[in-house]
Amino acid sequence: MKIRRNVRAVLLDGDHLVFLRRGWPGGPSYYETVGGGVEPDDADLEAALRREVMEEIGATIGPVAEFLTVTEPGERVTVVRHYFLADVLDMDLDRRNGPEMRDPDIGDFSPVRVGLDVSAVAALELQPAELADYLRDHVRPWGA
Repeated sequence: MKIRRNVRAVLLDGDHLVFLRRGWPGGPSYYETVGGGVEPDDADLEAALRREVMEEIGATIGPVAEFLTVTEPGERVTVVRHYFLADVLDMDLDRRNGPEMRDPDIGDFSPVRVGLDVSAVAALELQPAELADYLRDHVRPWGA
């Protein structure tokens, strides 16, 4: 069985969280955390996370803390998603450099800032359920 590792970031930016709005022309939009696959040349999970955050939203982040790991078994590939919490230090969309930024057929990758409010985060309908549950339980304390 092949295992594919994925890193995802829940990003705090002051009194907001930063997510990605994804969508394709003519299709519905959805929201997800910033991140993606771990590549062979990434030194470790944190290096992969920092690379993905820069590629997708042009941001640098502070120290990271892993808070959730979700394993999704498949028939051929098991995906292990590592979720990290980090503060955004700075963000400049002109620095985005991921392959998705160069391919218009992949669709829209727009950063979205959401207030530290349970109802605002719940409205995004984030998946997987374990992530949504964690955020529902922790958004309020982060905003305190």
